[in-house]
Amino acid sequence: MKTEEIANNLVKWCNAGEERKCYEQLYSPNIVSKEQGGEFPVAKGMEEVQKKGQWWQENFEVHSSETSDPIVADNWFAVRHTMDTTHKPSGQRSTMSEVGVYQVQDGKIVQEEFFYDNPGE
Repeated sequence: MKTEEIANNLVKWCNAGEERKCYEQLYSPNIVSKEQGGEFPVAKGMEEVQKKGQWWQENFEVHSSETSDPIVADNWFAVRHTMDTTHKPSGQRSTMSEVGVYQVQDGKIVQEEFFYDNPGE
């Protein structure tokens, strides 16, 4: 798959609530996922990325989310993810927006990195 096709599928599946398809069909088993901090600042490999996702589901209720159209440049693309969530342990509801930057090699996403404000840190 080419970068633009991967980017468009990621957007389509995220907006349809089918994120699992992204991990199954678009991601390399050796994915590296980076955050601005938090519980999993760097997750290497699909097993660690799945643990990061499990932690997210245990700690956040997602009321709605939206992913923007991608901007594609060679083997990279970026999207904006906007989410209305409740932090389960505190009950605090908030809307956050982050930029996800993705690198593609050999038809798979090999790296993702998320940029967002983290006012609590």
